[in-house]
Amino acid sequence: MSPGTILVVDDEKDLVEMVRYNLEQAGYDVIAAADGQAGLEVARKHRPDAVVLDWMMPGLDGLEVCRQLRADARTARLPVIMLTAKAAEPDRVVGLEMGADDYLVKPFSPRELVARVKALLRRRAQEMAPPDVLRRGDLVVDAVRHAVTLRGKTVELTPTEFRILQFLAARPGRVFSRDEILEGALERDEAVTARTVDVHVTALRKKLGRVGDALETVRGFGYRFGEAGVDGKRGDRP
Repeated sequence: MSPGTILVVDDEKDLVEMVRYNLEQAGYDVIAAADGQAGLEVARKHRPDAVVLDWMMPGLDGLEVCRQLRADARTARLPVIMLTAKAAEPDRVVGLEMGADDYLVKPFSPRELVARVKALLRRRAQEMAPPDVLRRGDLVVDAVRHAVTLRGKTVELTPTEFRILQFLAARPGRVFSRDEILEGALERDEAVTARTVDVHVTALRKKLGRVGDALETVRGFGYRFGEAGVDGKRGDRP
């Protein structure tokens, strides 16, 4: 099984092939784009696990691509490694301030690039892993016991409902599309589609009562776990 899919965005064909070869040798799946606009479209469509992004490209440069990735809820958390010939410290600072997670100066060692990709994906996996017990006001989600309690009383949830609640409650305030919930919470369970995520969220809201308002709809994107219901406010339901 592949450890992940990496998007490489660069207008230098030889460099793309070199990066592709080394990442594939490390077990990754690789998709490529030859310019910034194509890179944005591929990132939004395929949702790779990380992006290797060249700074200097015709049309949209890497900084603008990075800015647009960060501004889009669908791609805001994609790990990005910026490739550039600019070695000066101010340039590195600009790249990081625009949202890049890491920075590699050309020419670079392919082995170092692979190591950086592995490290980024490792950090992301650690950030995405929920704690064993989540406490959100009166709501407690216990991953070890696979149990949910509300004000000390057990709430009976299906396995799918539990995983969706745990996934969202572990990342309060972050917006996730239905596809991201499928990927992150349900590991692309074939029995669950993007549209049935709505059904499960609706069921969760009913079972959680007022606290269910914390499962907020972000129109045009998906869902987030907010403070509504948990702190007595009302949420944004469909």
